[in-house]
Amino acid sequence: MALIDMRYVQSDDSKICVVMVGLPARGKSLISGKAMRYLGWVGVPARVFNVGSYRRNNTPQPAANFFDPHNEEGERMRRAAAEAALDDMISWFNAGKGVVAILDATNSTKKRRQWIYEKCSEANIETLFVESICDDEDLIMTNILEVKTTSPDYKGQDPELAALDFRNRIRNYEKVYETIDDGEKHYTYVKLINVGSTVIINQIKDYLSSRLVYYIQNLHIKPRSIWLSRHGESEYNLTGRIGGDSNISERGEAYARALPELLRKSGIPPNTKIVIWTSTLRRTIQTARHLKAETGFEKLEWKALDELDSGVCDGLTYEQIAEKYPEDFAARDEDKYNYRYRGGESYRDVVIRLEPIIMELERSENVIIVTHQAVLRCIYAYFMNVPQEQSPWMEVPLHTLIKLTPRAYGTDEERFKADIPAVSTWRGKGSSARHQDYTAANPKSPEQEAPSEAPAEAKEEK
Repeated sequence: MALIDMRYVQSDDSKICVVMVGLPARGKSLISGKAMRYLGWVGVPARVFNVGSYRRNNTPQPAANFFDPHNEEGERMRRAAAEAALDDMISWFNAGKGVVAILDATNSTKKRRQWIYEKCSEANIETLFVESICDDEDLIMTNILEVKTTSPDYKGQDPELAALDFRNRIRNYEKVYETIDDGEKHYTYVKLINVGSTVIINQIKDYLSSRLVYYIQNLHIKPRSIWLSRHGESEYNLTGRIGGDSNISERGEAYARALPELLRKSGIPPNTKIVIWTSTLRRTIQTARHLKAETGFEKLEWKALDELDSGVCDGLTYEQIAEKYPEDFAARDEDKYNYRYRGGESYRDVVIRLEPIIMELERSENVIIVTHQAVLRCIYAYFMNVPQEQSPWMEVPLHTLIKLTPRAYGTDEERFKADIPAVSTWRGKGSSARHQDYTAANPKSPEQEAPSEAPAEAKEEK
């Protein structure tokens, strides 16, 4: 399917409500959060309206019997929470704040889904129902353990008691649960069965919905981690030049040798299989070669992971760019996300070419990606929900391994820094174009000498 910036394929009055459907512990909140981050990443304003958050305003930590269908007071309060969430969603649309809203709740009965459909139709909002079905007991138990440690409903509670209560909550929902069936053929829907092993799609008509469904059907809810690392310090890093296909420096080679142990220190469960991804450029391949040799993990090279193309500026220093193309240098500082190098790329272009990488990442389990600063900024922004205008300015230091672990309510992050000096390639907005030098006579790394908030002279690779 062609990669198109999704901002330009919807009419100005398009509104889509993604209605999650499914029993608890089926990955609905995980899917909701991922879909929202994906849409924002490709330029489509989106927001999650979690009915549980509205319910917690009045009932912060209810026991399982609150969700018993015969509990009239509990049913009334849950209905009120759903109404509040739906009203806020409609107001959000009417204020022109977004294109896609995600209603995260069980929405477990035909009656509830019909009510949502009618309310949305009255407000000229299209509905897309997404049902997650799972009967894999091991996966359900994994999700229960996840919820009891991350859900606000069980904050501060004994983990074993929380798990027992959550099991009882699920049983209460099972009493009335109705899967989407032939009686609801008039709805636009997608059913994900056992982590997407089977996908049923019905009545998908517009481009944005089809893109969103394509994304969702690639998701899985199995626990996993993703490790991100820049290549080791390169020869171009030392001289302040951007782009190119240079080799790694002596210190970059030291980082390459240290990377396998750094990965082990980050915490890998026994018998975990990890796939190594690099770009096609020498500095990432050289950095990953010891990782491949020591672990025996499968290794793949991706052209889509190559560094941002700097066009006519390739191989220049930022001082040279500021002197030769002063207007371009200023324009890039003004809008770095959308600025496109002459004959090269912008960050927006990189995001578009990275979309297949994101799809493959979501299909995969444990992956370590060794690539470049601009590319890592885009991937990191996707997982951590960083706004587009901020992502090109994030600091992604050399010789540092970043571990990301997706959770139901967000993504956990840990950083593991190798004790190997490297130049700082970070440059703050509006700062000098002067490169941060490092000489062998200086025993300290620039990062040790400079303030942690990064000096004005520090220079970025991309």
